[in-house]
Amino acid sequence: MPRSRRSLRRPYGTEPPPLDVERATGGRRAESAPDGEWVVQSVRGSDRAYRCPGCDQVVAPGTAHVVAWRTDVWRDGVEERRHWHAACWQARGRRGPTRR
Repeated sequence: MPRSRRSLRRPYGTEPPPLDVERATGGRRAESAPDGEWVVQSVRGSDRAYRCPGCDQVVAPGTAHVVAWRTDVWRDGVEERRHWHAACWQARGRRGPTRR
């Protein structure tokens, strides 16, 4: 007689857990602001340092931050991504990018 192959992770008849949309989309979301349309992705950390356009300081390797790029202006996607500190991204409406 064949064995039952029912999963033991979720008991039979129970509802599946709700879908975590942020996890399913890789943390990407679309944002609309006075400065344009943006795709924003939260990143846990990376293996290299980036310069934040909001404060002109270094986003250290391994630091959680935000990667954002404009969608309302046609450009070369990867080249236009910018790595921001999360606080700088939230405050970009109150203060403009720094000049180098």
